Amino acid sequence: MKIKVCGLTVPENIQAVAALNPDFMGFIFYENSPRYVTGLREEMLKNIPVPIQKTAVFVNESAEEINALIDKYHFDAIQLHGDEDPGFAHSFRNKVKVIKAFGMDNTFNFERLNDYVNKVDYFLFDTKTEKHGGSGKPFNWSVLNNYKLDIPFFLSGGVSPENLEQVLNLNHPQLYGVDLNSKFEDTPGIKNIAHLKKAFETVKKAYTNEIRG
Repeated sequence: MKIKVCGLTVPENIQAVAALNPDFMGFIFYENSPRYVTGLREEMLKNIPVPIQKTAVFVNESAEEINALIDKYHFDAIQLHGDEDPGFAHSFRNKVKVIKAFGMDNTFNFERLNDYVNKVDYFLFDTKTEKHGGSGKPFNWSVLNNYKLDIPFFLSGGVSPENLEQVLNLNHPQLYGVDLNSKFEDTPGIKNIAHLKKAFETVKKAYTNEIRG
């Protein structure tokens, strides 16, 4: 099970999270987000250890801007959290891993995802909101039973210290990672390191038990 910590904004906090060795660290380049990355970007990103996949999050951004930021900050992955079509998503795969996010509710039509096969590396399933995520609320995870494709996915949306073990027990064959964000914060963009550390231990313990089993 991979761990992605998203919505990081402050250099000292970023380094503390990096020391926990998550698999992915996400930086939001969407001005309407309370976790929008502003200023000091070089300082924020330069000391992140190489194994960690630095991930830039965009919402309906232009290809020119995305490419410019990938080149400037040497991102390893991008997360497209808006209405980006399959061709747009695919255009970046020669440079980075591509995560395509979708907002989930009880009526989500999973056939929408068919056009993204061979166009993206991962999906991310978040709670549907008008603000492109950030609700801090889980969706009805049982809808994931309708997901039948072979593309791995991250689970996002209200993953918290209280429900993390439930997430780890979902047992979906394509559940690739958990996205930890607002429920592990002191304030927007500032992660609670103690809560994250405990979450990392929970995930690693579950994974070790699975291997032994």
